[in-house]
Amino acid sequence: MATKDTSTRATTPSDGSAALRYGRVVVKAGTNVLTGGTDRLDKAMMGTLADQVAGMRKDGIEILLVTSGAVAAGREVLGLRPDQRGIPLRQTQAAVGQSRLMHAYESLFAQHGLVTAQVLVTRSDLTDRLGYLNARNTINALLELGVVPIVNENDVIGVEELAGETIGDNDHLSSLVASLVDADLLVLLSDIAGLFTADPHRFPDAQLISRVDRIDAGIEALAGRPEDSRGRGGMATKIEAARLATAAGVAVVIADGAEPDVLKKLEQGEEIGTFFPPAASKLESRKRWMLSAASRTGSVIVDAGAVEAVLGQHRSLLPAGVTGVEGSFGRGDIVPILGPDGERLACGIVNYSSEDVERIKGLRSDRIGDTLGVTYADEVVHRNNLVVL
Repeated sequence: MATKDTSTRATTPSDGSAALRYGRVVVKAGTNVLTGGTDRLDKAMMGTLADQVAGMRKDGIEILLVTSGAVAAGREVLGLRPDQRGIPLRQTQAAVGQSRLMHAYESLFAQHGLVTAQVLVTRSDLTDRLGYLNARNTINALLELGVVPIVNENDVIGVEELAGETIGDNDHLSSLVASLVDADLLVLLSDIAGLFTADPHRFPDAQLISRVDRIDAGIEALAGRPEDSRGRGGMATKIEAARLATAAGVAVVIADGAEPDVLKKLEQGEEIGTFFPPAASKLESRKRWMLSAASRTGSVIVDAGAVEAVLGQHRSLLPAGVTGVEGSFGRGDIVPILGPDGERLACGIVNYSSEDVERIKGLRSDRIGDTLGVTYADEVVHRNNLVVL
């Protein structure tokens, strides 16, 4: 499946300012934003968020929305009090509220002619190799079709007792998603305007920190501890999310979700909230990761036509251009791609195992299903998952 080239989605202005032109953005809206500080969903606030996202989509920006709110929606329907807690009760509220939350989003985005898709994940989905690959391929396909993916942790099955299975909060989830889809920007919408020199609720003279170039112990101390009666996050979790995302080459902004047209202003380059520039370029970060993780037990050999397609035209590697396989590798492994003379040209995340690639080499993509009995993707390596050496 062909997708548009996103390798140059973001460009830095010549004046060196923080503003960027973004092509793929992950927006995280927490419980406090979506409820307006109450114990139930604020449909007006959700409508404002949908309006802004729709405006960015109209401008050609790909948007993923990481949302909280399922538990709040379920609590409202069930008539429970906020102080009624416990994991089974939380799961019950999430199960009841998830469909209602999505129905609200579907209705709001439909007013703009946009289709939404629910993407529920757990930590294992993003740490398991095949789960990670499937999630990325699915989200990329949704974005290609103009759909707005709405992502949330699967609170119905993700519980703290299942060690390592929960992501823990949607700040963390949003940073994982931003890295997963190679986003240009992660926007963490909060009920506070950004990171301050002190708690602005307690110290009215606290000053907003407009830019953080490095997250160190001093910045962590300013963030304090996550203390929140409605959501599971706080400034501390947002700072940790910013650390993870910027390390993956993604810019981050923490901003007030109630700020009028906050997303539009960010799109236009206005300095709002606290900006965290990427700690490394996406090319450097991604290349370093792929080179260090590349399989040493197997590789894919391609013909001259595939070399031109991959190197010269920045296209995906299709099975038609594959001439052979060396060694063995599994689906989702990072595998070296060799030219006809054995020269190492690139590394990429393969959609098929070495046995399957051997069976489909030289074939058109539309014959993959007939040959293997299943089609994971039209490409052996998608261009978004490929680094040229």
